[in-house]
Amino acid sequence: MKLFAFITLLLSVNAFAACPEWMDTSMRKLHSSETVNFCEDYWGRPMLIVNTASHCGFTKQLKGLEKIHKEYYKAGLAVIGFASNDFWQGADSEAEAAEICYVNFGVTFTMIAQSSVRGKNANKIFAELSEQVGSPSWNFNKYLVGRDGNIAVRYGSNTSPDSRKLTSAIESILK
Repeated sequence: MKLFAFITLLLSVNAFAACPEWMDTSMRKLHSSETVNFCEDYWGRPMLIVNTASHCGFTKQLKGLEKIHKEYYKAGLAVIGFASNDFWQGADSEAEAAEICYVNFGVTFTMIAQSSVRGKNANKIFAELSEQVGSPSWNFNKYLVGRDGNIAVRYGSNTSPDSRKLTSAIESILK
């Protein structure tokens, strides 16, 4: 039994070591003291990463993102929202942003506390997303990342969460 535990530990250390440097970061959840570490919590899982804003014409997409989360969570997809005010449409406070996400739209997927998602102040995750496939041009850009940490594709704000183009890409990356 001890040998099995040792082998399991070695495998998990090797898997963690393979996590890309850009994911080796911890960030605080929205309106919480709890943090997530992207290597520990998401490495090896496909991710749909979205920059969000509370007072944007696209904010209603939170409902569709929640639907994606519920539909594909068991298959391994992690939906992660990043609150941002880079386009001047964020909430005035984290409490307000949390209410909009969690109460108004019923979000249960991970929401990260407000940070910058573009330019020289972009958080580590979005700095890499921008480098690989381009900076968000507006709120609700969607980045699909494979299990291996490779960024597969970016969709703009006008691609709704229920678009066949996005759901087909999600289903493809889950195979």
